[in-house]
Amino acid sequence: MIDANSFLQQFMGGNTGAGQGQNKPSSGTGSFAKGALTGGVLGLLVGNKKVRKMGGGMLAYGGAAAAGALAFKAYQNWQQGKQVATAPVATDRDMQHVDSRFLPQQTSATADSGNFALTLVMAMIAAAKADGHIDAKEQTHIFEQVEKMSLDSESKGFVFDALRQPADMAQLARNVQGIEQAAEVYLVSRSVLDIDHPAERAYLQALAHRLDLPADLVAHLDHQVTG
Repeated sequence: MIDANSFLQQFMGGNTGAGQGQNKPSSGTGSFAKGALTGGVLGLLVGNKKVRKMGGGMLAYGGAAAAGALAFKAYQNWQQGKQVATAPVATDRDMQHVDSRFLPQQTSATADSGNFALTLVMAMIAAAKADGHIDAKEQTHIFEQVEKMSLDSESKGFVFDALRQPADMAQLARNVQGIEQAAEVYLVSRSVLDIDHPAERAYLQALAHRLDLPADLVAHLDHQVTG
């Protein structure tokens, strides 16, 4: 059986100590939202795309914990009615005060929390395939590299199956419980997309619609990724 929470962290790569006071940047000024994507299966999927200058840094800093921090900050700003352009972006300090609904890897090992961790993985794989750049040749390359990673066989099989299957937004939407999970699914998807690419922009718009996210919350989520 897959350890879904551990798999999610390994999939995203980056600094697994972030958010627990280990190896954290000292500036406390949002440095976890900057930099380049490092390690993990996700790094293989996005390649040299513009994610390295966008959400990739966020993912590299703290993996799922950082994704949860940004989603929660966007949610708070939206609830408080803040203007998107001037809304605060999550900083290192925000990592310490994240609603547990945005941190599947820190919740109890229930079926629901595990399913949400796997849903986040599925969302990122689907988003990475949105522009069609992962063709048969690229899939073969990714399969070869994943085989060399220290993932268990079930986790590797999950990645292989998800890469082979077409993206299923309806299934993603069915897997989320509440607006909090929907917001994070959107945010991790947004983090691996280049919205200058028409196909990726269309995918993201369709995903937001399928997740039934309010337009102003979507704007706040976008702001956390790019701000």
